[in-house]
Amino acid sequence: MAGQDQPLLEIKRNLVVESSHLGSIAIVDSNGKLLAYYGDPYKVAFLRSSAKPFQALPFVENGGVEHYHYTPRELALSCSSHETAQIHLDAVSALQKKTGVEEKYLQCGPHLPGDSFKLREVIQKDITPTSNFNNCSGKHTTMLAYSKMRGFSLENYLDIKHPHQQEILTAISEMCTIEREKIELGVDGCSAPNFAMPLYNAALGIARLCDPRELNTTRANACKQITSAMMAHSEMVSGVGEFDAELMKIGNGKIFTKRGAEGFQIIGILPNENKPGIGIAFKVADGDPAHMNDDLASKPRVRPAISLEILHQLGALDNAQLQSLSTFGPKKISKNYAGITTGESQPVFKLQTQK
Repeated sequence: MAGQDQPLLEIKRNLVVESSHLGSIAIVDSNGKLLAYYGDPYKVAFLRSSAKPFQALPFVENGGVEHYHYTPRELALSCSSHETAQIHLDAVSALQKKTGVEEKYLQCGPHLPGDSFKLREVIQKDITPTSNFNNCSGKHTTMLAYSKMRGFSLENYLDIKHPHQQEILTAISEMCTIEREKIELGVDGCSAPNFAMPLYNAALGIARLCDPRELNTTRANACKQITSAMMAHSEMVSGVGEFDAELMKIGNGKIFTKRGAEGFQIIGILPNENKPGIGIAFKVADGDPAHMNDDLASKPRVRPAISLEILHQLGALDNAQLQSLSTFGPKKISKNYAGITTGESQPVFKLQTQK
């Protein structure tokens, strides 16, 4: 089995490969079988925001949804990396009012919106972003709401020793079937703890999240609530027109996905008839930095194309679904500022099946 990153996507200008992005892929079913891979399926990488569905598990398992009367839309927001469109800011503010969590307690820090319309407004009106502008503000609001419900401290809710963070660490360990001690810990961009593990384990965790039939009833129900909410309200998970939202919309309740920073992506395929659920985890080695266009919209060029190519090779999307997502790839034509075609980008990998 290969043990290093391999080329995932190439950008050509005429017939010359001008640049190449490397990475690794692991595809695992909910029974723990490595179905297919590319590069190093045991490469250790931080999940970054792909961990958010797991981070919501203790809240859901311990009755947080019922306690605060969360709607599925609000639960989706709790697992989101939203674009800070106005709909997201309004939803976070409403959730804080419902839970009694004040914005001043959020320790995620502010940043500029990812939504181009809101970004333009912030620049034109010289608005100073607050913590609610952070794309993790839904997650932080729910973390604080859970601590409030359980009587935990709010001041240090992001400390890895905090009881809520310990519950999250345990949930991730159990879902991904990896010992707590083997999970590498780091600080995420929003200041919350984050988790690094082999791609295999991340993919297994997502497969079990999408197909929790072997889990206890409480956890299985929580998994179903989280995945159902995110797929039904995908515009809250990222934003209208963003890849995660559009893929889940086209997936019609059968495909689940969540992006992470620095080129990490997870995708889940829900069980079908007698086939178990499938989890996909991949990491783009160079982090897949997004590029802002003239409309102030930032788009990654690698992860959407790789995601679509994986799903195409697995037969998880039909031609009509692929066509509806064609603006994301897998193959894309490159044009310059004058509209002249200069080349193309396309995936160059072939999944290797595990016998």
